[in-house]
Amino acid sequence: MADTPGPGASEPSLDEQIAAYQREFQDLDPQVEKVVSALSRLNRRMNVAYGRQTAELGISNAEWEVLKALVLAGDPYRLGPGDLAKRLGLTPAAMTHRIDRMVAEGLVTRERDENNRVRVIVGITEEGRSKWLEAMRMATVFEEELLQDLSGEERGRLGEMLTRLLRRVEDAQPDAGGRLSDLD
Repeated sequence: MADTPGPGASEPSLDEQIAAYQREFQDLDPQVEKVVSALSRLNRRMNVAYGRQTAELGISNAEWEVLKALVLAGDPYRLGPGDLAKRLGLTPAAMTHRIDRMVAEGLVTRERDENNRVRVIVGITEEGRSKWLEAMRMATVFEEELLQDLSGEERGRLGEMLTRLLRRVEDAQPDAGGRLSDLD
């Protein structure tokens, strides 16, 4: 990962950012800040790349998240709206809005539960599953290119280190998987 901004970029390099932080806050550990800032920038840029890929497929990242949650639920790829909202860290109202949009686009279905007529079940359609699979294919190519300079052993070590960091955040902030406000 280059440490200098690209052509026309307004964001300072990581080293420039850390030097500015140290100038203003002398207690900063530059090694910690470089790791955290690099992770933050990587996450932001990866989200932009994934957003471009899903846009090519005619879906948003938010819609892909719903499709992913349904696939992760396993066959028959169905969940209640409340379960979806919890998994995605959304309010029920935001989830309803997202489901409405996705039903209209033919990505998911909304049906009454046969065992409990009050309960609604959201399921993935063939179109939704097809778009999810194509997004996964596109992401796999992007991710392989992203990690091409790392050996299998380095990838394994990096994965373990990042998983340890993730666990620490999850332990310290158990509600951090959700969002502070609705994004759509």
